[in-house]
Amino acid sequence: MEVTDYINNIKDTQRRKDCQLLIGMMKKISNEKPKIWRNSIVGFGSYHYKYESGLEGDWLLTGFSSRTQNISIYIVAGFDKYEELLSKLGKHKTGKSCLYVKQLSDLNLEVLENLIVQSYQYCYRKYK
Repeated sequence: MEVTDYINNIKDTQRRKDCQLLIGMMKKISNEKPKIWRNSIVGFGSYHYKYESGLEGDWLLTGFSSRTQNISIYIVAGFDKYEELLSKLGKHKTGKSCLYVKQLSDLNLEVLENLIVQSYQYCYRKYK
């Protein structure tokens, strides 16, 4: 699937606009073209991982996915280092490395961009 097809298949107009904004933001941050990962994630950049167990693969440095309930934004570095930014971000929930938001209008977009920049740079230095 192409990124354009993925975005065009998002039925909710506002969600589609939010995802287009994220593409622009992440493209600027990563200087990478977006690509589809696992049929439903728009990702930017990549790194190779290998666990002690022998499991290995490739994963994105940053990205997002439009899910039924929210937009999942991948903050691959996790959130331990970013408590101050998260306190200024706006309405969101977090998982291990996912930021869950209903819509971008609930967020301070400057803080979101800063969060993505810091996570991307950290992961780029660590994994590249």
